[in-house]
Amino acid sequence: MSQLLAGKTAIILGVANKWSIAYAIAESYRREGARLILTYQGERQKGTVEDLGKELGASLVLNCDVTKEDELAALVVALKDERLDVVVHSIAFANREDLSRPFLETSRDGYLLAMEVSSYSLVSVSRALAPLMTAGGSIMTLTYLGSVRVVQNYNVMGVAKAALEACVRYLASELGARNIRVNAISAGPIKTASARAVKDLTNVLDTVAAMSPLRRRTETPEVGDTAAFLGSDLGRGVTGNVIYVDAGFQVMALKSPE
Repeated sequence: MSQLLAGKTAIILGVANKWSIAYAIAESYRREGARLILTYQGERQKGTVEDLGKELGASLVLNCDVTKEDELAALVVALKDERLDVVVHSIAFANREDLSRPFLETSRDGYLLAMEVSSYSLVSVSRALAPLMTAGGSIMTLTYLGSVRVVQNYNVMGVAKAALEACVRYLASELGARNIRVNAISAGPIKTASARAVKDLTNVLDTVAAMSPLRRRTETPEVGDTAAFLGSDLGRGVTGNVIYVDAGFQVMALKSPE
């Protein structure tokens, strides 16, 4: 059986540990034959991501803090001889206190930080890396249902994800002329290290499992496989979309007890 991503080079930003969605995407990409490039943020993450890169067979592991223009520029220089086919943006952050207190009490600094890291960084990353996608390709990011519905304790991150999804549409419109597709995957709640910052996460996970049409939680390999589809030629006609991988939970409203 041929591999969906054979001959393609993919850069994945946001692999933090083995439980991250970005790691699951990297695993699917490796299985489908992609050449992998990973990034990490700062010395604290360097060793961990380098070890993960070895396990995944990554060709390069590079430093990049997406909030710093000089580091984005250095990333482009390091990749100057590469032709990128896929860019996976799996980066988000909000202050823990802004995810545990009422949204009304979100600080100005906390709001701006969440927007910069979780939304604007897709714009800056796309601007930096799109010129390396000389044969076209696929850019994708990760979002969540809290962008379009109120999810208790998701707070400022929901607002940032709403902005992120708007960025996807505008970038898809502008980059389509270069044959670059831009999409978002809206994964169901998954117990990643970063998700633990959301108060009462376990209750959210249990509720989703009980109410979703498939009667279970989302699994990270499902997200990875959807990302593989979007990065492959099978997804060549898909752009500007938010694709839900959440066991169907987004279609549900009220449900009678069984």
